[in-house]
Amino acid sequence: MRAATLSVGFIPLVDAAPLIIAQEMGFASEEGIALDLRRAPSWSSLRDMLSFGQVDAAHMLAPVPVAAALGIGGAGAALAAVSVLSVNGDVIGVSRALADRLREVGHDFAFDDAEAAGRALIAAAGGRLRIGVPFPFSMHAELVYYWLSALGLPAPQGIDIRTVPPPLMAETIEAGEIDAFCVGEPWGSKAVENGVGELLLPGSAIWAFAPEKVLAVRDDWARAEPQLLSRLVRAVWRAGRWLADPASRTLTAELLSRAEYLDIAPEILDRSLSGRLVISPRGDMREVPGFVEFHAGAASFPWRSQAEWIGQQMAARLGLDRAAAARAARGVFRSDLHREALAGTTADLPGASSKLEGGLARDTAVASGSGRLILRPDGFFDGRVFDPEG
Repeated sequence: MRAATLSVGFIPLVDAAPLIIAQEMGFASEEGIALDLRRAPSWSSLRDMLSFGQVDAAHMLAPVPVAAALGIGGAGAALAAVSVLSVNGDVIGVSRALADRLREVGHDFAFDDAEAAGRALIAAAGGRLRIGVPFPFSMHAELVYYWLSALGLPAPQGIDIRTVPPPLMAETIEAGEIDAFCVGEPWGSKAVENGVGELLLPGSAIWAFAPEKVLAVRDDWARAEPQLLSRLVRAVWRAGRWLADPASRTLTAELLSRAEYLDIAPEILDRSLSGRLVISPRGDMREVPGFVEFHAGAASFPWRSQAEWIGQQMAARLGLDRAAAARAARGVFRSDLHREALAGTTADLPGASSKLEGGLARDTAVASGSGRLILRPDGFFDGRVFDPEG
């Protein structure tokens, strides 16, 4: 039987790996599908490709389907997040000039203390910070707003957020158009490699288990093609499990480095896959366990509570009704479709579809299909806990 071909859009980032690996390592073909992977130049173009039916599915910023449900962000169709493709994987970086000022105010670039780094950044900036993020409705933006507003810099009034496509982040900071950035790898490392920036913090220091990218489809496509959707979810889940094996890193970096995918040296890609990051042009290194996660801790599971957190953050910033935003958001992360797709596989899924966000300080066993599921720490840097029932 001939494989059904699904067109899938992506942005050249390390966290597109589950889609690339699903195709390259045969997980898609095992499900009787082929992935026609289409590289997009920006998140807005990728959103439009999906919304207007130019692709069947997409590697997507987790907040974009939520923004669509809230009627903001310009999406032309209702979108569903059927899997989380990656957890964490972002870095916050600064220009060389701002890095020098951070040292002048005594910051040590420890890379693990979001409160200390944030307070030093606010002091060193001395005014309104120009921060580049890949898209206004992104986990990058949500993390930056949450982090700095919790430290007393009002959002969005005290921050000038500017949209910069990920591959252009290094050029933009070199041109002096932004002071800092929050971006997915490898583009923070590229700024370091080019000698134009330094890394200040991993995004995981702000929220320890943030859903970064999702596998998104249109609602109408999900209803029309349930079997194809399930095959796609299973192929991507198996790719994520393969990626979680440390023995897969070298081959992963080589595959992602190809010109049609990320077109960047495997040595740079390996930094984020291993969590061993070079944070300055001088070669200073920091190790971040679990810097990007594709599988462990039910990383692929689309928790409805994560969508609610995103919806409430957007609503608070934009003056929308927070309760209504939470209700709209929770229907976007389709834990029901995820469960249906993985029924009959070895996937161990949580028994609940919602949880306290930020409530886990250590690895924690939870109720699941097999009773062996361990969730990873998911704390926010300021100790807050988000209760979707509250």
